[in-house]
Parts: sequence; C-alpha cells; structure tokens
Amino acid sequence: MKKIGVLTSGGDAPGMNAAVRAVAGRAIYNNVEVAGIRHGFKGLINWDSIDLTMGSVGDIIQRGGTILYTSRCEEFKTPEGIAKALNNLRTHSIDGLVVIGGDGSFHGGLALTKLGFPTVGIPGTIDNDIAYTDFTLGFDTAVNNVISAIDKIRDTATSHERTFVVEVMGREAGDIAVWSGLAGGAESILIPEVETSMDEVVQRLVQGVDRGKKHTIIVVAEGVAQADEIGNIIQAKTGFETRLTVLGHIQRGGSPTAVDRLLGSQMGAKAVDLLLDGQAGMMVGITNNQISVVSFEQALSKRHQMPMSIYELAKTLSM
Repeated sequence: MKKIGVLTSGGDAPGMNAAVRAVAGRAIYNNVEVAGIRHGFKGLINWDSIDLTMGSVGDIIQRGGTILYTSRCEEFKTPEGIAKALNNLRTHSIDGLVVIGGDGSFHGGLALTKLGFPTVGIPGTIDNDIAYTDFTLGFDTAVNNVISAIDKIRDTATSHERTFVVEVMGREAGDIAVWSGLAGGAESILIPEVETSMDEVVQRLVQGVDRGKKHTIIVVAEGVAQADEIGNIIQAKTGFETRLTVLGHIQRGGSPTAVDRLLGSQMGAKAVDLLLDGQAGMMVGITNNQISVVSFEQALSKRHQMPMSIYELAKTLSM
C-alpha cells in the first residue's frame, strides 16, 4: 500500500485523536502516506480530506473529540452513496481505510469491504457497546467524567440531605451507569440489561434512610428512563426531596485518560499493520489486556455483554 485513509464517524469519543495519531505515525514509519478524511463518511462522499504528517498529528494525543470532525451520514447507507465514496477513494489513490467509530461505522466499513475495498475498524464510542472487545475508545474517560460529577453531586446531596437522580449516557447499554455507579458509591443503578421495579428502588432508599443515611445517589442509564421520570416517582412514593442531574454531552468531552490514550495508540498501530499485511474487513479490539482482531461480521453479530458481576457487586456494596 502507498496511501491509506482514516476517518472518525458517529459520536465523538476521547481517544479518537490518539488513534488518528497512531494510524498516521505507523503508516509514515512504513513509508505510507495518510489522508485524514474529515466529517466521516460524508467526507468520503463529498471528498473532504487533509494530508496527515508527523507534524500535523504531533500535538493531538491529549485532545478530546476528533480533529477530523465527525458526523452521521444517511446518504452512505444507500448504494448510490457508497458508490460515490468508493469512486472517490479510488480516484484519490487511497489503497486502504481505517474507520474509527461504533456499530454504525462498522456497517459502513463492512459495506466497503464487501465491494473489495480494504477496510479496518477501531471501536470508538463511549457507550462500550461493541461486542468482542472488552473496552471501546472513550469509555474510560466517560466513566471518569461521570465519577467526577457524582463526587461533586454527593457533596451537595449530603449538605441538603437529599436524593439525587443522575442520568448518564450509554444508549441501550448500561456500562457507563454500572462502572461509574459502583466507583461513585451510588445506592441504586438502573440499567437496560436488568429489569428493576421502582418499588425495589424505593424500598432500598427507605431502608437506607432508616439506617441513618443522609443522602442517596441513584444512577440511571438513558436507555431505561429519563431522570425526571424516576425522580417524580421517588418523590411521589416517599415524599423525599429529590433533585435531578442530566450529565449529557459533558461525559464525552475533555482530555482522554491514560487508558484511552494507550488504547487508541495500540489500536491505531494494529489497524495499519493489518492493512499492510493484506488483512481487511476486521475490527481491532482488546481482550484480556491483549490487542485482538475479529471480523466486522463477528463484531456486529451480537450485542456487547456487560459483566454482570460488576452490577451485582455494586448492589451488594450499596446496601
């Protein structure tokens, strides 16, 4: 290969820049040129690219978001859109592509692979909802952002002896809620993977108050319900003063943690190695602390399974 492209697609995630830097660095080390495709698959269709050099990626590993920008592109889901993108890639002498994003991005990578264009994927999403990888880029940073917020909320909750409901992201996955809830000492965690009755939540809340607890933190994943729904039920059933916090996109921002910087660096380098070795249609992941590789089809074949032992531990420790 003489030239490869790299793009970021879907929701931004801390660590994407570390991966872009690694893709560029590994490729240039092997005398391969690198084109950064801006605005995701939309940039492939409209051809919006920049040449990546060691100088242009030399100061991005610590930056959140993505210097290549990102978007969601409905046109790329059509045969006509894919044909435009494929024609642009060939016209601009791109020999292989690295796609950094979530499951929607991988469907795009799979579509290109089926048409014979070498494509490799890197899982970049704070939701941690991609199968066959223990962690996705951005998840660790998002969890730490949530923990920081919960710590601050607890100060106010204690001062006013109130119940706080904290809504976190994750789409249909409860990973952010469970990991941050356990690390933040939440009394209850509501996630899509486990059906929990509000009567149980209220019972735990009342029991805690009876044991002398002065405040309660309840973390709810957005895939379960909105914070105001949960808060209204709690206040109606208990009469306890309840406050709501929706963390929103603050979870996705900020400088990536060391974990996400290292993960992006390892995954980016491996993605280039795969392309140079003639392997395509693959996703780079991490399994048992080792960089792993599976096909796009396998990665998209099922939903990520969160370790339920973490959820059960959180329930035990919050009694």
